[in-house]
Amino acid sequence: MQTYIDEPEHVGMLRDTLKRFVEEKAPREKRREWDKAHQFPRDVFAELAKLGICGLTIPEENGGAGVDLVAAVAAIEELAQAGAFLAGPFIHAAFYGGANVAENGSDAQKAQMLPKLAAGEMFFAYGLSEPDVGGDLPSVKTRARMDGDEIVINGSKRWCTGADFADVIYCLVNSDPDGKKYKNLSVVLIPTDAPGVTMQPIEHANLRYTLSSDVYFDDVRVPASCVLGGPEKWNKGWGQLAGKTLDVEKIEITAVAFGLARAAVEEAWQYAQEREQFGRVISGHQSVRHALVDARTKLQACRHMLYHAVWLAQEDRPCSVETSMAKLFIGDTAVEIALLCQRVMGAYALSDAYDMERHVRDILGMPIVGGSSNMQRNNIAARLGLPE
Repeated sequence: MQTYIDEPEHVGMLRDTLKRFVEEKAPREKRREWDKAHQFPRDVFAELAKLGICGLTIPEENGGAGVDLVAAVAAIEELAQAGAFLAGPFIHAAFYGGANVAENGSDAQKAQMLPKLAAGEMFFAYGLSEPDVGGDLPSVKTRARMDGDEIVINGSKRWCTGADFADVIYCLVNSDPDGKKYKNLSVVLIPTDAPGVTMQPIEHANLRYTLSSDVYFDDVRVPASCVLGGPEKWNKGWGQLAGKTLDVEKIEITAVAFGLARAAVEEAWQYAQEREQFGRVISGHQSVRHALVDARTKLQACRHMLYHAVWLAQEDRPCSVETSMAKLFIGDTAVEIALLCQRVMGAYALSDAYDMERHVRDILGMPIVGGSSNMQRNNIAARLGLPE
């Protein structure tokens, strides 16, 4: 079986550029400020977008840099060295927006949105989960109906991360209450400033680059052209969501988990060489050495799984099993890595004087967000044909 092994030269160059950017524009003291403010730095992100990275999921003919998922995931990994404060909005532009519209948008939607998304000037948020609907997305209750040349939406979405700064909500709706499951769903691109859209923030401890909100739709009216792919895609939303879209969604959130785990390892590795106890640096104590080696070994395994899955997606090969395996393994293993690194740093890992306190907060949610670990186990068993 062919696998992804060598990183292309242009990806290494991109990494070097982003490392320098993070070091210069996102130092530790700034990250602490952003975390307490519960928001990402719009001015810094605007500078980042000028590097052109938001176009890595968008074809050149639509104003992008050409679809390069390996490079886009490497970008997430490098940006995550500063937490989610730059990686998060990058995903909202390049993946939630760019990848989805490029894959399934109508010609008019591509022409209108993709140049802005590629420039980092437009952001999407996902409106998928609901108060009574988590992993069982086909059972969404938010209702949409056609009324002439308009769509009327009523209902609510939960855990709509980034709705507070997004321009558009990528909203999965029930568009035919009498239709068969999976064939009664549509994806509607709802502007966040549409009349009838309101939001209620949900307080949460991790990934504090933005808010996560309940979003309510009260007789929200949008043009029929807001159906993803155009009005002819009415009641065909599940096919748009369940294909490559969900595979790529699993990859990008997994890249965040991996990037944060790498940041935790790097911080603990450096700390252990500086902190002295009992007359020598703690990296000289066997228990610390073993913990750090275990963390780095687990991280290397995560790297191989992530980039193999990304490579399959880039090559347009079947990858649903591999992306679910990567999401499952890396989401769970990142938690093990972070806790190992936290113990190496001891009490200092609980202080905001170091990033470790935030790394642990962010990573603890990774087995849950973007499809929980148990959901991935179910997906893998089903796709490998394991009888029930």
